[in-house]
Amino acid sequence: MPHQHLTGNSLSDVHETIDTTKPRKGIKRFLAYIGPAYLVSVGYMDPGNWATDLQGGAKFGYQLIWVLLMSNIMALLLQSLSARLGIVRRRDLAQANRETYSPTINFCLYILAEIAIAACDLAEVLGMALGIYLLTGLPLIWGVCITVLDTFLLLWLQRFGMRKLEAFIVALIIVIGASFLIQIFLAQPNVKEIATGFIPTKLNNEALYIAVGIIGATVMPHNLYLHSALVQTRKIGNDVKSIKKAIKYNIIDSTIALNAAFLVNAGILIIAASVFFSTGHQDVAKIEDAHQLLAPLLGSELAPILFAIALIAAGQSSTVTGTMAGQIVMEGYLKLRINPMLRRLITRLIAVIPAILVIVIYGDEEIDALLILSQVILSIQLGFAVIPLIHFVSDKKTMGEFAIGTFTKIAAWLIAAVLIYLNVQMVVEQCISFFNEGGNIFWKIAIIIFALFFVWLFVMMTIMPLIKKYEHKSSVRIHAKEKLLSNLTIHSPKIIAIALDFSDGDEKLIASALAQGNTTSQYVLIHIVESATAKYLGKFVDDDEARKDKERLENYCKQLQQLGYTAIAQIGYKNRVKEIQRLVQQSNANMLVMGAHRHSGLKDYLFGETIDSVRHKLDIPVLIVNM
Repeated sequence: MPHQHLTGNSLSDVHETIDTTKPRKGIKRFLAYIGPAYLVSVGYMDPGNWATDLQGGAKFGYQLIWVLLMSNIMALLLQSLSARLGIVRRRDLAQANRETYSPTINFCLYILAEIAIAACDLAEVLGMALGIYLLTGLPLIWGVCITVLDTFLLLWLQRFGMRKLEAFIVALIIVIGASFLIQIFLAQPNVKEIATGFIPTKLNNEALYIAVGIIGATVMPHNLYLHSALVQTRKIGNDVKSIKKAIKYNIIDSTIALNAAFLVNAGILIIAASVFFSTGHQDVAKIEDAHQLLAPLLGSELAPILFAIALIAAGQSSTVTGTMAGQIVMEGYLKLRINPMLRRLITRLIAVIPAILVIVIYGDEEIDALLILSQVILSIQLGFAVIPLIHFVSDKKTMGEFAIGTFTKIAAWLIAAVLIYLNVQMVVEQCISFFNEGGNIFWKIAIIIFALFFVWLFVMMTIMPLIKKYEHKSSVRIHAKEKLLSNLTIHSPKIIAIALDFSDGDEKLIASALAQGNTTSQYVLIHIVESATAKYLGKFVDDDEARKDKERLENYCKQLQQLGYTAIAQIGYKNRVKEIQRLVQQSNANMLVMGAHRHSGLKDYLFGETIDSVRHKLDIPVLIVNM
């Protein structure tokens, strides 16, 4: 089945930047596909997992290992379905949703996806802050503030290409894995007792809450969006053989990467069970408590250091993939591309602000509770990502021969049913507990309204793809559809404004403006007086600089008039951007010509960034001339 090439490519900056179609032999053919699953796997070992795994192991011993194993099996199947969607249809999950669902449903799904990403980022912020605190003693609130700085990391890494980014993530995974391998060696857990944890057992309310948190921390909704986009960084052939090969290698990639994540999670739970549960420290529910007890209980000062290093590595690796997931969700659902730095800052601030508020209001004691809550929120969102995914990969009309078979379909729906059942059971029990405690009537009404909203959204999301009239409702293209170029006539502008700064580039600016018009065009020469006196007095200024500026501008006009052109002078004062905008609009100009001095970065802050500010305020063509 041929790919459906779109103008709105997922992760367009790195789309198909790794070519798998080049002739390769042996292991090199496989290595070309390796990478996406490792970026996805870091979400399965982020700090949120630590909180749930530590609590599960400390309170219930090895009892919840089977929950981890079940979660990993779920993750393997769901991530392989996500990769299949991206490989076959060349769409990520957000784009496929937009193509299938109504705008209302899509907006609701978008908001839920953003909430999931914010919850995930919250866990990463808290985890990194805890790691920094445990390693250096820096207060948590300062650690949380420091995490804002890693917004620059992804942008820096992407400059080196997708392969380097993947290598960085793999390096962090190795650090995490090695740290826990050494700690397990130091803990020397009982292998027979570990084996009993793989047998499913009935869970009480507290164990169920932790179990749902483990599932939410393991099978993350944003990872389904992420994987369907990351596989598109590989350029593959359009033929059936190439697509089958890509699917096969990505399944192998996912199996290796996610099993590595399972071993890390199991390692955390086993350490908690063997070190804390078996020694009567079942009350260890906090990451910092676990860190403090590791040294005396294991008799090694190395263990807590490795613990803190692994925690920082987990938080840092997860924050990179969380940023990419946010970009995918926003572009796919809203067809909106914003500056990557702004996107990262927004995501990070949404996580940092609640973390700081909790620390300020409740102190450091509630951090771990906030970590657990973030994972439960993730788990509640799962159904809203899983069900559309199963619909899409089951659809023979769009997937062709690559639609999943009956057995896989049954397994996928069974996983979805288990996830939804566990979530509903957990939420209902928490709500019953809240209602029995006689809470505030406002919150009771709010809970009922939210419950009805979720039921409505869930039903509509489930049945809508089955209704033919909603199928392929809209294009997922970020750009408009292609059209015939039937009207390419542009008349010369009648009035051309020229913003002059009396530098050596004035002549080039005026020449560029003359080239855009003709002898019938009128040229409006603009200069803004920005002296200290002008900023205070405005148009009433009459100092030497203002007089000379006016004389120079009028001199330019006279020279143009002598050459047969119509030119007038317009002087502005105080604010450069506002005055250029005002004078251009006042003169009814059809075009503006401006000069760019090509400074960037710090110089934009020192000298001002005029061009972008001006052009966003005008609805006429703006010609930028490099000086």
